[in-house]
Amino acid sequence: MNKQIVTFFDTTLRDGEQTPNVSFTQEQKLIIAKALDKLGVDIVEAGFPIASRGEFNAVKSIADANLKTTVCGLARVLTPDIDACLDADVELVHVFASTSDVQLKHSMKKTRQEAYDLSVDAVEYVKDHGVKCLFSAMDATRTEMEFLLRVCGGVESAGADFINIPDTVGIMAPSRMFKFVKQIREAVKVPIDVHCHNDFGLAVANSLSAVEAGANQVQVTVNGIGERAGNADLAQTAMSLSSIYGIKFNIRTQYLLETSRLVERFTKVSLPATTPIVGENAFSHESGIHSRGVLERPDTFEPGIMTPEMVGQHRRLVAGKHTGRHAVREMLKDAHFDISEDELTRIISRVKEIGDQGRQVTDVDLYTIAEVVTDEVMKPTILLEELSVMTGNRVTPTATVKAVVDGKTKIGARVGIGPVDAAINAVKDILGETDAQLRTFRIDAITGGSDALADVVIGVEDSHGNLVTARAARSDIVIASVEAMISAINRLKAKKGA
Repeated sequence: MNKQIVTFFDTTLRDGEQTPNVSFTQEQKLIIAKALDKLGVDIVEAGFPIASRGEFNAVKSIADANLKTTVCGLARVLTPDIDACLDADVELVHVFASTSDVQLKHSMKKTRQEAYDLSVDAVEYVKDHGVKCLFSAMDATRTEMEFLLRVCGGVESAGADFINIPDTVGIMAPSRMFKFVKQIREAVKVPIDVHCHNDFGLAVANSLSAVEAGANQVQVTVNGIGERAGNADLAQTAMSLSSIYGIKFNIRTQYLLETSRLVERFTKVSLPATTPIVGENAFSHESGIHSRGVLERPDTFEPGIMTPEMVGQHRRLVAGKHTGRHAVREMLKDAHFDISEDELTRIISRVKEIGDQGRQVTDVDLYTIAEVVTDEVMKPTILLEELSVMTGNRVTPTATVKAVVDGKTKIGARVGIGPVDAAINAVKDILGETDAQLRTFRIDAITGGSDALADVVIGVEDSHGNLVTARAARSDIVIASVEAMISAINRLKAKKGA
């Protein structure tokens, strides 16, 4: 077992917030910081205190939250920036200066000597105040090595606790990153930290190569968010280091999915279903060959060294035109269907017909087919009776829902950021205390024109990871959304035997 230990520096709240169209409130920043603390991140970069009064307050609120993680603030190599970090009571100040000629000339507008002097002075200033300091040589991977090593040596002598080597524009290949970091590792004694961008999709790979070369710390973001194409993804970096390299760290991997979904919700940056580790399909299987193998032994068609439980996920079988008998039988058994071999053959035939039409086969599609074939119709616990929505350019979208829930008529009314959101919130209102949460939502136009028929597919998940997908097709998107959600909740309740 590899005894190397790597620490995690999370910059979701700083570089992650630089994702175009992403901005966190002070409350959201504190919630995310607490989630990262729970996850076991070693350092949380809370923000750039000099940027604005709101940013300063957010960083200070995190620094004052009594978290176990080390709270860091970002500063240019300027005294006012550093003072803002110190006033915010951070435990670590992250100072940075450009070192590449292109950035020195066109961005920082300083000579090499001026940048060197500013960097050394900034580190000394931070250390004179009794606070830890991380120095970043911005655009290090496009910096002449001789000058980069001179800067690293200077800030090390000034007392820097960490030296960060950023691949600021994401231009490194893993093999080059290894040689690059190794050369710096041989020249300095302080811990080396790397910050890799994902412009060519290599941020995680370059981070791993840097660790191979002797880097002690990796900078990451939740869901890989950040400038342009983003940063090294926290979950992918952590699980690669743990499962492939056998490297130890303090991340509590069982909270990776939980943290990912929190950040996804606050940023409104949806993850593709195929996202490694935390994506909806990361541990889902449709192919008959794969499903049968996984049912017999999971590591036949999964890594084995990483299980869904390790990252807070659940294994899931999905119906489709490639699905085999074993998988369909298991899915229906899980939903309390008792079917014969002949019924199974007929059900699979109809599932494949839907798949051949290029349509997603939702869980409710499968269950409905099974009901038709077996003549075992489920009695829904929720029946929609009325839905009305009020919206407009000067009106807060408001929805009212009337439904029969477990034999009792209930009426709920809620507002939302749009008519669909308001309607979904109204459904939640009539259900009261329930652990059924909206997990996925997709709308596709089936026909053209302003009266297009919309196909809405919704996924609802409970606290135990049971996920049920359902669809509804109407020209009214709001009604289709509510019908799909209610259908999914009904099936979820039936599946659980509620």
